[in-house]
Amino acid sequence: MKRVWTALFAMLAVAMASPASAQEASKMSPEQAMKVQEAATAAPAAVPVAAPTAQDPENILYLDLSTGGRVAILMRPDMAPNHIERIKTLVRRGFYDGIIFHRVIEGFMAQTGDPQGTGQGGSDLPDLKAEFNSLPHLRGTASMARTQAPDSANSQFFIMFMPMTGTMDGNYTGWGRVISGMEFVDKIARGEPPANPSRILKASIAADNVPPPPPAIAAPEAAPAVQQAGVRAPPPQN
Repeated sequence: MKRVWTALFAMLAVAMASPASAQEASKMSPEQAMKVQEAATAAPAAVPVAAPTAQDPENILYLDLSTGGRVAILMRPDMAPNHIERIKTLVRRGFYDGIIFHRVIEGFMAQTGDPQGTGQGGSDLPDLKAEFNSLPHLRGTASMARTQAPDSANSQFFIMFMPMTGTMDGNYTGWGRVISGMEFVDKIARGEPPANPSRILKASIAADNVPPPPPAIAAPEAAPAVQQAGVRAPPPQN
């Protein structure tokens, strides 16, 4: 009798979970009903998120720079999903349009994303919890700036000029890498802040099909006259 009542409870649970399955449950043997119930209550297996490709327009960030052209960054939601969501939200708000590169260090990186242009500002959204990952900080890597507090990234990010894997990896949330237009990143004016800062004219997601600005607006800027290879500086901060 106990076995019969157990099977009846199992079939009742199946019927409550899905009205359309009630008739099918009534045709099952007690053993089949128990197997269905066990499968329904089992925890679903985690499905890994595949890395995006250069053919995935929803995960391509375009930065139209005042240095003369468009930079394309392949974003990695598989590595930093919350940071990518934040970048997309701010881009589609127009948050990055017109913002300068306020901290640009030769041989290191170019930092932007502060509407104040001082390195002390951010968006009106809350700070992000760190998503440190295995993406190496190579030339062209895009990573989130923060203060000394790990969970303080908000809107500021930087693009690496040169590899610096030893000190940056595991300490900053890498979220993408330049796949085209790195020559326009190389032309960004150096300084903290630069005397004549370069800026993001327009940021957009490739899937939104936003055209580049007219060439007259994106006038090329001169590359730095002096190359100071090997210069090191404190980590990027807000």
